[in-house]
Amino acid sequence: MSSWPKILRRGPMEALAIALIAIGFVMLFQPFLLELYSYSFITMLVGTLMFIVVSKFPE
Repeated sequence: MSSWPKILRRGPMEALAIALIAIGFVMLFQPFLLELYSYSFITMLVGTLMFIVVSKFPE
């Protein structure tokens, strides 16, 4: 078993990364606020990069 804290394991961090990607997607397609649309790409990019990094974490 790994000595990493439970919060830093692959499962919870991948879930957080996927949630960020989903939030960015919703921000991209909502028709109400330009500010949300403006930050949608950055949000999805951070989620994608986080997912790539986190996929290397131990189970």
